[in-house]
Amino acid sequence: MRIVPVPCLSDNYAYLVISGTGEAAVVDASEAAPVRDALRREGARLTAIWSTHHHLDHVGGNGELAAGGAIEVVAHVSDRGRVPAQTRAVDTGDTVRVGDVEAKCIHIPGHTLGAVAYYIQAGAERVVFTGDTLFCAGCGRIFEGTPAQMHASLERVAALPGDTRVFCGHEYTANNLRFAVHVEPSNAALVRAQARVAALRARAEPSVGTTLDEERAENPFLRVGSAEIRATLGIAKDADAVTAFAAIRAAKDAF
Repeated sequence: MRIVPVPCLSDNYAYLVISGTGEAAVVDASEAAPVRDALRREGARLTAIWSTHHHLDHVGGNGELAAGGAIEVVAHVSDRGRVPAQTRAVDTGDTVRVGDVEAKCIHIPGHTLGAVAYYIQAGAERVVFTGDTLFCAGCGRIFEGTPAQMHASLERVAALPGDTRVFCGHEYTANNLRFAVHVEPSNAALVRAQARVAALRARAEPSVGTTLDEERAENPFLRVGSAEIRATLGIAKDADAVTAFAAIRAAKDAF
């Protein structure tokens, strides 16, 4: 299995999941042309589109890529009619395949009600595609769900094995880390993360692909129990996790 990030639009990522047979799925086809270019460059054949949610900057290329071919277009069951060219509806517990690669579907509502993650374990390699729910060092805005739903969805993803690599929908990591340092300035892991991301971006390389272990150490939205974050934002020590999460999300919205 190979994972190939494909920059799209201004700061989006689509991803090719290329199986050992040369068949490929694209996760979040923002636009068609960069995906087609990447498929040609990698010598892969597109057989599936896996959409994490219905927003146009994640599905704008679906129709063009699916036209004229036997392409399975996957999205959550609740997104029927909102995801272009959708042919299959999935929910938690369902699996999708491309060649010899299988992905498990996980419903993660919050950013949108139909958000879904795709988790792959291929040998010793584990990856999860999280769309705009879990970002590297951050999380998405809550447009359709509730703070409780978003918090639960993040916890669901964070419960995957710690070496799972996170591939999210946008190149937001540097800005997310600036906020993380603002709310938890004594966290040494954040200093290391900023240096790592700065080096990657200086080489024009994606910052995505962090592990869940790194996210647990760096991501304020997975650290709602942090005493320092709570003190910085005036969150009561005894506030429950959802209340703390909502306060952190509101602070990030205004940052």
